[in-house]
Amino acid sequence: MRKVKIIQTIAYLILAGFILRFIIGMHMPASVIVLFVLFVLLILLVLLFTGSKKQTTKREDALPNLTKTKEEHYATIGMTDAEIDFFRDTMNITKKQIIQLQENMNASTKLRAIDLRNDTLRVSKALFKELVKDPKKLHLANHFLYTHLPNLVDLTGKYLEIDNHEIKNKRTYEKLEESAQIIDQVSKLIKKDYEQFVADDLEDLDVEISVAKSSLKRDNENKDNQ
Repeated sequence: MRKVKIIQTIAYLILAGFILRFIIGMHMPASVIVLFVLFVLLILLVLLFTGSKKQTTKREDALPNLTKTKEEHYATIGMTDAEIDFFRDTMNITKKQIIQLQENMNASTKLRAIDLRNDTLRVSKALFKELVKDPKKLHLANHFLYTHLPNLVDLTGKYLEIDNHEIKNKRTYEKLEESAQIIDQVSKLIKKDYEQFVADDLEDLDVEISVAKSSLKRDNENKDNQ
């Protein structure tokens, strides 16, 4: 990245040199030349700053490097390159939303109480981990990923914005209370999303327990008959 910046700077300086050489060769008042040079330098600085800002934004939005272990895991479960890219993009967005939700929840006593009551953050992180373990189940978390979690981030953010108003009236407190109730309800939906997501695992466990019980019962009966 630093090399790219240096190359850009050199290119801009060469360009400025050509422009200056052209200007000096023309018959112009010294004051006009000075103003033009300053104008060119200003443009160059703006270009450098804009390019640096774009690179910073790209770095912030960039996905983390795909590790060899995860790459092998995706290949083992038969994911295509397009599916891998979509999954990683989705999880990157979801991770940022969970981080933002945590910041929002911790910024208010009322929101912290809602979080403690519903285990909202813990459940969200747990569902995130389950998805990381089994990317093929991404479609089973549609409501969580695209509706409930984004809505909860927006709701808690708006709640904090209103709660931070220096002057509050009766209507303000009514809206805060209404918002808190909706946040509580959406938090319950996220908990339900998690319960539904792991429901198959629980059913599989029930089957395993039933098989184990039958096996133990059969072994005990055989022992009694001996």
